[in-house]
Amino acid sequence: MRSSNPVFTRRGFSRDGGYAGFNAGPQLATGTPYAGSPTNPYAQPGNPYAQPQVGPDGRMMPPAAPPRAGVMTIDSVVSRTALTLGAVVTAAAVSWITDMPLGLGILFGLVALVLGLVQSFRRQPSPALIMSYAVAEGLFLGVISSAINAAAPGAAMQAVLGTMAVFAGVLFMYKQRIIRVTARFTRFVIAAAIGFVLLSAVNLIVAVIGDGNGLGLRDGALGVLFGIAGVVLGACFLALDFKMVEDGVAYGAPEKESWLAAFGLTLTLVWIYMEFLRLVYILQGE
Repeated sequence: MRSSNPVFTRRGFSRDGGYAGFNAGPQLATGTPYAGSPTNPYAQPGNPYAQPQVGPDGRMMPPAAPPRAGVMTIDSVVSRTALTLGAVVTAAAVSWITDMPLGLGILFGLVALVLGLVQSFRRQPSPALIMSYAVAEGLFLGVISSAINAAAPGAAMQAVLGTMAVFAGVLFMYKQRIIRVTARFTRFVIAAAIGFVLLSAVNLIVAVIGDGNGLGLRDGALGVLFGIAGVVLGACFLALDFKMVEDGVAYGAPEKESWLAAFGLTLTLVWIYMEFLRLVYILQGE
């Protein structure tokens, strides 16, 4: 079952520990890059995209993507992600330059949340829906970034640099197999994300009711620790996103899955950027 929250909804999440919305089936042989990780739906028996291969030692090897059109490739994922992130950045620049009112920006943030939820519940990716989400999210980010940057000069640029550094660091560690996405890792990240989101919601409710800073998770030393936890959690989701892309390419997933990969990467990068933005704001206010 897919999560109802767009922040941590991925093709790879299921309630029973399976990967990509399916139960974990037969695993690849020990020693392959995918050993110990849950099975991808494209590797399930009977799937037309799955093409298992046997190595010289008789062990199953991860199948290469079939050399035909219409399948997911690294290039297709990169191009779709460039489109979604480009839309986010462009929309953010427009709202920043035009000095969009804060209230309107928050409204676009709510629109982005709804669009993200709708796409999360859809069984198939919708490019128009994903791009609409990216534009709405970008307009929201531009307004919030401008407001925080006015109170803490340079916060927006520092958040961008921090997000880029996390992305590059996680990608390097994932490619070097320093980070291994296993079923246990996936369950831990999902549980941590649920706890993080619920705690944030409680903090917001207490702040609204008490007309204060809630549980103190958004300022001071506790706020800094909570923000660092948010960045680390976002980095873990990046690893899950990379795993999704790697499996999709290896098993020759349909090309439309590239849009879901771009959607997931965009969600994660926005999460990390927002946590960095808040961290810089708190630190400059200390």
